[in-house]
Amino acid sequence: MKKNDVDYTDRAVDRAGRKSNLSMFMVMLGFTFFSASMWVGQQLAAGLDWGGFLWALFLGGLILAAYTGSLGFIGAESGLSLDMLARRSFGSKGSYLPSAMISFTQIGWFGVGLAMFAIPVAKELMGLEVTADYMPWQGYLLVAIAGILMTASAYFGIKSLTIISYIAVPAVAILGTVAMILAVRRGDMGLVEQFAQGTKDLGVIAGAGLVVGSFVSGGTATPNFTRFAKNAKVGLWTTVVAFFIGNSLMFLFGAVSSIYAGGNDIFEVMLNLNLFYLAVLVLGLNIWTTNDNALYTGGLGLSNIFGLSKKTMVIISGIIGTVAAVWLYWNFCGWLNVLNCTLPPVGIILILHYFMNRKAYADGTVKEKKVDWFAVAGVVLGAVVANLLKWGFPAINGMAVAAICFLIGQKVQK
Repeated sequence: MKKNDVDYTDRAVDRAGRKSNLSMFMVMLGFTFFSASMWVGQQLAAGLDWGGFLWALFLGGLILAAYTGSLGFIGAESGLSLDMLARRSFGSKGSYLPSAMISFTQIGWFGVGLAMFAIPVAKELMGLEVTADYMPWQGYLLVAIAGILMTASAYFGIKSLTIISYIAVPAVAILGTVAMILAVRRGDMGLVEQFAQGTKDLGVIAGAGLVVGSFVSGGTATPNFTRFAKNAKVGLWTTVVAFFIGNSLMFLFGAVSSIYAGGNDIFEVMLNLNLFYLAVLVLGLNIWTTNDNALYTGGLGLSNIFGLSKKTMVIISGIIGTVAAVWLYWNFCGWLNVLNCTLPPVGIILILHYFMNRKAYADGTVKEKKVDWFAVAGVVLGAVVANLLKWGFPAINGMAVAAICFLIGQKVQK
């Protein structure tokens, strides 16, 4: 790659490429601002009382903190992206599997995010009828405009991701919180009393599982962003604090929306408060931050596989996601949730390999084989177990199986 590659596609980020602590915090916080997390907030509100809701957030947040915090630490200390880390742990050719998996899921969520913006705007603000079988041309136009804008900002890499985050994070956090407070004040009962209504048939453990599952997929891409942090400690704390605050806000927005507006998004709360234009602004910025990170990650993954520049692969990924957005929204969310279970096994293998070979990473002497078949087998078996085993946390089940396979492989190879 050229030395002026500001996104360090195939090499470690050097000192000159590192960003300020505030920039890193904003980028990581913006990463969590996604409407799909509000859907989980709706499920949590339906199944848990207020105390159970808080415990589920805390327990799920701890598990996510351990997983994403480890990846954040590794990314910052090594300066390497997820795909460059995978080349060392899975092998130069073996890394194509995790790169393909992360790219596929992130491009999929990018497309779903575009439709999450276009469909509510077409329905609520334009008064158009939108169903799974019919989308008016104005809806497709909205998808295209959003797709072009979000692809353009992801094209310019970490610099534009940082700018978008500086704009979007304060706007979404402040406006969303104000709307939430106004909705609670207008309601007949307080938040705790509202949470107590209905049949509460979700356990805290199951609720924590939903919290983990909502972000463990995207969280696997954490090194792609924390590699720009000043040092490993900054990579760790910005990840843990930003992800906990951001995810908790999204779950709370979704819960309040469900209770007070009968929807699953703060957009609907703001519509009920007659804040039409602010609702569109918050919805768009909320999706933009995560969509940019998703497309950036997809571009890096495809660049590793095909050897083309990240910018080229971002454009291709953006076109695919934009063209398929409406179809993805109506047909693929379930499949994307299945695929979410395939990524934690990748993350745990990156973590184990790094800490077992930390000195070699620091010296740049990690031996890179073509394929580590035990790492590949760990991901495949871990993904199967995560999807089929109905006990405990799917993500942790998958990680446990992948870790066992990988560690056996390390012993055998020695």
